[in-house]
Amino acid sequence: MLRVIYAGTPEFAVPALQALLQSEHRVVAVYTQPDRPAGRGRKLQASPVKAHALEHGIEVYQPENFDSAPDIDALVALQADLMVVAAYGLLLPPAVLDAPRLGCVNIHASLLPRWRGASPIQQAILAGDRDSGVTLMKMVRGLDSGDMIARRSIVIEPHWNAGDLHDKLAPLGAELLMETMADIETALQRAQAQDESQVTYAPRLVKQQAEVDWDKSQDLLLREIRAFNPWPVSHTTLEGQNLRLWRAQAGRLDAAGLPGEVVAHDSDGVYVRCGDGIVQVTELQFAGRNRCDAAQALNARNLSGCRLGKS
Repeated sequence: MLRVIYAGTPEFAVPALQALLQSEHRVVAVYTQPDRPAGRGRKLQASPVKAHALEHGIEVYQPENFDSAPDIDALVALQADLMVVAAYGLLLPPAVLDAPRLGCVNIHASLLPRWRGASPIQQAILAGDRDSGVTLMKMVRGLDSGDMIARRSIVIEPHWNAGDLHDKLAPLGAELLMETMADIETALQRAQAQDESQVTYAPRLVKQQAEVDWDKSQDLLLREIRAFNPWPVSHTTLEGQNLRLWRAQAGRLDAAGLPGEVVAHDSDGVYVRCGDGIVQVTELQFAGRNRCDAAQALNARNLSGCRLGKS
């Protein structure tokens, strides 16, 4: 049995924590990001990992960073054998990385060395990757650059958005962790260095990236709509109001028009001209309204002839 510290914040990190709590190992503490304002009321909200830890009576630590000696001393005092990290959101200094007897390992949502960084799931879809996966790696100073302990891959289905891929990778990461924990010391000794010539980076997403440029190709726009669902969600404007695009597919329609022009609208979709074809939007959201499919949108308003985006 190992004494384990677990560090994670979003939903992606919950399955691995669940698996550890159901195992022979002892989770001695959980580290997660401080509570953040959320929702319309901007009330402080605990992270999914914190909520799960408290349900199981696990002590939770929430330092803003590890710049102060007391925070590091508290972690060292836990006398952990191993620290498992998954989407924690803080860079760990050497004093933390070296504190557990076996060091720290990270569950990363990509097949390293591809997509080091904060948005590997979205970047895989944006790039049109055929597969993705999870990597369990040793943690060292440097962004996702440690030796790889184990990897597991899956095929990205053409219709998956970032939420779909996330929901496949989160439990896959938990499975990979528990398989490796059966003989973690041997696995750590056999870890393999990443091929630095194959490194790509996945920077943190910002909302501005999701603004639709209708001059882009059909293929790229469809990948963006999938990659930005559920956040930050592809968006355009309709007569100065925000219009969010949740789902779309290639439009089987040949119609002339300017980029952003709605060339047709029926119960199957809103057909918008782009740089080299038609994007068929099947699920959208008007400003101040709930998400709806194309048929519901048609009941509210026929968009044919409208032009989306900046004039």
